[in-house]
Amino acid sequence: MVEGLRAHDGPGPAYEHVAAEHEAYARALEQAGVSLDILEPLEDFPDSIFVEDPALVFSEGAILLNPGAASRVGEGEHLLPVVEKHFETVMRIDHGHADGGDVMVTPDLVMIGLSARTSEAGARSLANLLEQLGHTAQIVQPPRGALHLKTAATLIDEETILTTAEGRSSGLFSRFRQIVVDPGEEAAANALRINDSLLLSANAPRTADRLDSLGYRLALLDTTHINRIDAGLSCMSLRWKAAVLG
Repeated sequence: MVEGLRAHDGPGPAYEHVAAEHEAYARALEQAGVSLDILEPLEDFPDSIFVEDPALVFSEGAILLNPGAASRVGEGEHLLPVVEKHFETVMRIDHGHADGGDVMVTPDLVMIGLSARTSEAGARSLANLLEQLGHTAQIVQPPRGALHLKTAATLIDEETILTTAEGRSSGLFSRFRQIVVDPGEEAAANALRINDSLLLSANAPRTADRLDSLGYRLALLDTTHINRIDAGLSCMSLRWKAAVLG
């Protein structure tokens, strides 16, 4: 994991710290009412802790993606038998590349961001599969400077987006109420809404104070070392409302 992809020259993560952050993350998910299936590590894929990128999951079915980074190609095949345990319908994109971090599910449509990791061909293929699952898709350009669409924004309730200043100025989220993270706390824009809890980076105290004052139930988590490998709270899990099979 410590050899994973990074888009910057800053300090790298320390294994013991990421392991502790990941353990706290799993506990927070359980406390928010989620049943967990923790997978075995894939030593040949240092970024495989970020299971959100090679697959999408919905109550109606799952879609295997094709990550845009060459070192991540093949992760989906390892997820396939796990996904098939939970879903009767499993599809996969057949052209281009797409990362789950570029996919934001909103109440009325699924936004697919074009980025260095998600190509136009991959986005179009994904949009077609989403339509088959009953979801309307919209292909968009992520806010400037964002690695993924969800690097810069999170849906924190049915009508509110937590985003960066770049996200607000992009106009992508103009139909939502927008809460902009404080300067210097941009990484907190990748939060995670779980049931009635909002998982948020503990490294964003000013943003946390504002969200708390607005009535959000926060679970604050240390993301210092996870952030060093260009990741956030949504990246490390696949989440869905379970449907009864058969």
